[in-house]
Amino acid sequence: MGKIAVINITSFGREFPEFVEELEVNVGKVEKFILPADIPVEELIDLLKGYQYVLLGNYPYFGETFFKQCDLKLIARHGIGFNNIDLKSAKEHNIYVTSIPNEIEMYAVAEQALALTLSISKNIVVADDMVHQGEWNVNRQRIMGIQLTNKVTGIIGYGNIGSCYAQMMQHGLNNKVLVYDPYLSKEVADKDGVTLVELDELLAKSDVVSLHANLTKETTHILNEKNLSKMKTSAILINSGRGDLIDEKALIKVLKEKKIFGYGADVASVEPMLKENELLTLPNVIITPHSSIYNTDCMWQMNRKVVDDVCLVEVGSKPNNIINDM
Repeated sequence: MGKIAVINITSFGREFPEFVEELEVNVGKVEKFILPADIPVEELIDLLKGYQYVLLGNYPYFGETFFKQCDLKLIARHGIGFNNIDLKSAKEHNIYVTSIPNEIEMYAVAEQALALTLSISKNIVVADDMVHQGEWNVNRQRIMGIQLTNKVTGIIGYGNIGSCYAQMMQHGLNNKVLVYDPYLSKEVADKDGVTLVELDELLAKSDVVSLHANLTKETTHILNEKNLSKMKTSAILINSGRGDLIDEKALIKVLKEKKIFGYGADVASVEPMLKENELLTLPNVIITPHSSIYNTDCMWQMNRKVVDDVCLVEVGSKPNNIINDM
């Protein structure tokens, strides 16, 4: 029998306790842990001694030092990102790494990006607060918004989620869609009715800019102070990719100086977000706690996937959606 550690996934088994029961009947003891992103690797090694399986959230980081001294057979990411795992090292130590297939999450994340876009454009949070404070007709200029129909949407990263969001903006709001993605072919762009452009052109022409790129060395701070200054002062910026796609210090500066209309995000450079982060003080910002996937349809499928991975490895089979080439 194996031992399973569920790390930084508060949702696992909460709405669907049958998944925890299934693991404990078929595999072994399930323990849940909430760990800081910066937990020392020695502490992580000690904590997970004797565990064969980890179901993992967005942090902490698992690298070479950990893999040299662990008993793991599998790390199953409860998500699609994998920047908190050294895939090469995991492979060298014969540890499977799996993730959630894009199609499970893509509609949930794209819907969240759309919800943030609409909420920023209509100042929904400010307007709701006005009503609750009894300020129905007080200083209504606070909620002067932007109409989105027949505008231009720019998408940075046209993968499963980016293309899904593009369809919503294109067909739902009749937007022209510009795309910056060095890996996207013109044939696919033409088929989808979107226009491939360079980043500078996208930033200059878009009324909405939405980030859906993976976080890599090349995309870290892809939106820095120089690039943010190229956006329209009436533009909305959305980030449902990763916090470090944007230089947050530069973002705070342009928001305070009203050089863009507003910012909506489901991610942050440091998660959980620090209370002293200045983004939290700005009225033209809406941030949700990395919660795009929090709907019953998506959560059931994600829980089912990681449980299947553990059960497959326990009986000597390969799990599904392996991302480290084993």
